[in-house]
Amino acid sequence: MEPLLVFRFLLLLLLVAVASGAPAPDGDLYYNASMCHKPFTCGPNVDIHYPFHLANESSKVLDGAVPSSSYCGYPGMAILCSANNTATLHLGNVSLYTVQGIDYANKTITLADADTLLLPSATCPRVNRNVTIPKSPASMLEFSAADTGYLSFFFGCADPRPPPGIVPINCTTGFFDDGSLPSYLAPTADAPEGDWFVRASCKEVYVAPVLKRLLLSPEVYGRLGSDGGYGELLRQGFRLTWDPSAGPCVECERSRGQCSYDQGGGFLGCLCSDGRVRTPDCGAKKGDTKVIAIGLPVAAAVLLLLLLVVSFLYVRKRRQYKTTSSSRLLKHTASGGTPRSRCSSNDLESGGSVHNLPTHLFAYEELEEATDGFSAALELGDGGFGTVYKGQLRDGRVVAVKRLHNKSRSCRHVGQFVNEAAILSRMRHPNLVTFYGCTSSRSRELLLVYEHVPNGTVADHLHGPRAPERALPWPVRLRIAVEAASALDYLHAVDPPVVHRDVKTSNILLDTEFHIKVADFGLSRELLDGGGNAAHVVATAPQGTPGYVDPEYHRCYRLTDRSDVYSFGVVLAELVSSKPAVDVGRDRGDINLAAMAVDRVQRGLVGELVDMGIGYVEDGETRRMVTMVAELAFRCLQQDGEMRPPVREVLDVLRGMQREGGKVEDGGVPRSPDTVHAPWDSRSTTPSVSQ
Repeated sequence: MEPLLVFRFLLLLLLVAVASGAPAPDGDLYYNASMCHKPFTCGPNVDIHYPFHLANESSKVLDGAVPSSSYCGYPGMAILCSANNTATLHLGNVSLYTVQGIDYANKTITLADADTLLLPSATCPRVNRNVTIPKSPASMLEFSAADTGYLSFFFGCADPRPPPGIVPINCTTGFFDDGSLPSYLAPTADAPEGDWFVRASCKEVYVAPVLKRLLLSPEVYGRLGSDGGYGELLRQGFRLTWDPSAGPCVECERSRGQCSYDQGGGFLGCLCSDGRVRTPDCGAKKGDTKVIAIGLPVAAAVLLLLLLVVSFLYVRKRRQYKTTSSSRLLKHTASGGTPRSRCSSNDLESGGSVHNLPTHLFAYEELEEATDGFSAALELGDGGFGTVYKGQLRDGRVVAVKRLHNKSRSCRHVGQFVNEAAILSRMRHPNLVTFYGCTSSRSRELLLVYEHVPNGTVADHLHGPRAPERALPWPVRLRIAVEAASALDYLHAVDPPVVHRDVKTSNILLDTEFHIKVADFGLSRELLDGGGNAAHVVATAPQGTPGYVDPEYHRCYRLTDRSDVYSFGVVLAELVSSKPAVDVGRDRGDINLAAMAVDRVQRGLVGELVDMGIGYVEDGETRRMVTMVAELAFRCLQQDGEMRPPVREVLDVLRGMQREGGKVEDGGVPRSPDTVHAPWDSRSTTPSVSQ
C-alpha cells in the first residue's frame, strides 16, 4: 500500500474516533424502566426477556410523545403466556405457534404448530396452511437458513406417477380425507421436477418448515411417508432467527440501550439505563467527556506512530525488492510467453489475489533434462491442454511435470495454469498433491512441477485399465473416501475458502500404499466477493466434467462449497458401485450415475447399485457400511444445494464408519510396483467458458 494511502486511511480512523467519541446531548423524554428490564419465565423452559416482550404488557412506555401501545423489544416478537403456562407467539394475525425454546446466544427461537402438538405421536398430521412470517418492519423474525429444511405436501393428486423425489404418504392414521386420490410429500420447498405436476394434478399444496438436521438424518428420511415419520418432524418444530443489524436498532444496542417500537413496527427511540429516551442511541454517559478529552490526543499520537512504522516498512520492502529481483521466486503472472497485460482478470480465475504468492522457481533447462527432453516414453498423461511427464530432478526427487500445449496457450489456459500454481503454493495437506514450483514468466514455456504419485488414479482401479488387476477391497475404498473428504474439508476451511470445482475419481491419485492425493486445481476458485473478502458464493459460468457438475451450479451460475459436495457424492457412488460417472451403455435413466444412485437409494434398492465384488452379500458389516455410504451419497446428490450436508459433516460420518469398521490391515491393501506408471488424466473439460 502506498504511504499516501496509508496516511489517508489512518486519518479517516482518527476522524471516525473523534466523531464516535463525541457525547450526545441529553434527551428530554423518559420511560418506565421497570417494565423494560424485567425478565419473565413462562412454563419450565421459556425465559422471556429483551428483545422479546410479553404481549399483554405493551403500554405507554414513552412519556407523552408516542401512542399508548408502544413497548420495548423487537416488532413481531410479542409472546403470550397463557394461564396454563404455555408460551405462544403469533406469526401474522392468525397463525399461533407454541414456543419450544429461545436461544439468546445464537439469536434463535424454536416454534411448533400448536394444533400439531395436540395430536398423538404416532399420527400423521394434516397440514392445512403455509407458515408465513410478516415482513419487516412488522416483524424482525426470519427463517434460519442454516437450521431450516422444508416439507412440501401435495394433497389429492390425480396423477399416480409423481416426479422423482416425491414420496407417497402411506399413513394409516391421520387426517387424509381426499377420497381415493393419493397424497405426496417432498423434502424441499418446491416440487423437485417442475411445478406443472403440482398445479395440474393436486388439489392442495402446502409447505411446512422443519429442522434441517432432523430432516437429513437417515432414520427420519427413510420413513417420511409412514406413521410417525413426518409427524415427528412437525412436532419438533422449526427455527427462526433475528438479526439486530437488519433494523434501526443496531446503534442503540451498541450503546447498551434497548429499542422501543410501536405496534406498527415503527422505531420510537433508544431506552437508556438512566431512564431517558434518545435517538438513535444513548450517546456518552456523564463523565465520559473527560475521558474522551484525554483519550483523543493519545489515540492521535498512536496513529501517527503507526503511520511512521508502516512508512518505514514500506520503504525497506521496496529496497529489498530491488536487491532480490534475480531471486528464485515467481511472482504469479500469466507466464509461458503470454504477457499478463494481454490477459484480463476474467481469464485468470484467481483474479488479483495471487500476484504476490511466491513459489520455487525452476530453470527450464533443469526440467528439460529431468524429463529427457520431454520424452514420449516418460509421458504419464495427456490432458485437454497439457501433458504430464515423469522426471527426476538433480537432487534425486521423482516428479511429475505438467507442460502446456503450444496450441493451448490462450489466456484462459494460461490462467488455469497460473491459478493452479497460486492455489497449491499455499496449501499443505497430506491428501493434496504437493506442488514443488514452476518456471519463470521469462521462460520459453510454462511448466508446473508436482510430486510423482505412482499408482494411477482411483478411476483406473474402479473401472479403468487397472480394474482387472484386483478389485479394491471395501476398507480401502472407505479410506479413500475419508482421505478425499479430509482434503476437501481442508480446502473449504482455509481463508479464503477454495472450491476445487473438478472433484472426480480421475483427479484422485493413489500411491503404492493406496493413500490418496487430490490433484488438478486448474479450475479451482477462491470464494471471494468483489471486495476481496471471503464469501459463501460467487457468480461464475459453470465448469467441470460432465457427470460431476452440480446441477444447481448449471441452473443458477452460483458456485458454493456445496458444489464440491455434489461432485464428491458422485465419487462416493463410484466407490460403492465401481461404475463410471457417465456411461451411455447403461439404460437411458441410468446413464448418469448420480441419477441412478439417487433412484436406487430412494427406492430402497441399494443392492442394484453396489459392486458385488466388495463383500456386500457375504459380510453383514460390509453391507451395513456400504448402505450407509450409499445413503450419504444420496444426501450429497440433492438437487437443492442447501439440502446437502457440508463436507465437514460428510467427513465426520465417514470417520465414524471407519472407526466402527476398524483400520485396514497391511495385508488387505493390494500393492503396486513402483515400475508401473499409469496415465494421469488431467483433463477438466466443458464447453462453458468461466469468468
